[in-house]
Amino acid sequence: MATVNTAWDQVSGNIFKTWLIMFLFSIFAIGVIYVLAMGFGFDRTGGLGFVGMALILVGIMNFVSYYYSDKIVLGISGAKLLKHDVNKEVYHLVENLCIAAGLPIPKIYIIDDSAPNAFATGRDPKHAAIAFTSGILQKLNKQELEAVTAHELSHVGNRDTLLMSVVSVLVGTIALLSDWFMRSMWFGGHDDRDNKGNSIMLVVAIVAAILAPIVATLIQLAVSRRRELLADASGVLLTRYPEGLINALLKISSDKEPLEAANRGTAHLYIVNPLKGKDAAGWFAGLFNTHPSIDVRIKALREMEGKI
Repeated sequence: MATVNTAWDQVSGNIFKTWLIMFLFSIFAIGVIYVLAMGFGFDRTGGLGFVGMALILVGIMNFVSYYYSDKIVLGISGAKLLKHDVNKEVYHLVENLCIAAGLPIPKIYIIDDSAPNAFATGRDPKHAAIAFTSGILQKLNKQELEAVTAHELSHVGNRDTLLMSVVSVLVGTIALLSDWFMRSMWFGGHDDRDNKGNSIMLVVAIVAAILAPIVATLIQLAVSRRRELLADASGVLLTRYPEGLINALLKISSDKEPLEAANRGTAHLYIVNPLKGKDAAGWFAGLFNTHPSIDVRIKALREMEGKI
């Protein structure tokens, strides 16, 4: 019994760390927006109103992202809907894992590309979709493909698509406001700044406008990496076979062919970075990766062996 709890503790730890990052990110976003508002010349009351307006904007953007991001991603990827009679084996593999996970069966898509990879999308389990490349269906055996499917279904069950949509919109909002502030500085929008705000706050706002988008992007990548580790652990708890996912990750990452349909905007969705860039070495460089390194993921999975 204790060993099972240890495996669940790994999942729970990932969930806690994700929401801690999200909480700190929310505080950071509100603080940056407030500082930029003060830099624009608002007083404290006006600054709080500006924050409120920005949060309303974030809410509207999240609403649009919530309902349409999956269709956009599938369209960009060139994914085609898989019908039951075309590939019954894949359909039933997904169906069986959904039954085990207590999830509705998602729509299944195929991307005609020989590079092995997969991703899941959709605003909630009832509107989810999972996409496989033709390459992953050809190059992975049944146990490995089952492990990949369990990983992607874990993303669906953990609401990762919704979470990453919220993070992406927050990052975009901070970048937009920072760019707006810097442009106003260049084009004379602050000629009367001596009357509207003190010079110290203006300097702080300029620094925030420069650094905030970078910090926000790093937080976005940190959340993405944490959710990948969570999906790895949750998927293994579903299949009860860590070796299947370990072998799948090794095969996908060692395949040298880049996925043509992928781009930097969609790379974080895939189980392994589809751009085939080498994992950056070093702590600082690793901050800019969309995925944890394969070594880190395999180490975490090895630690789960014998504990489930």
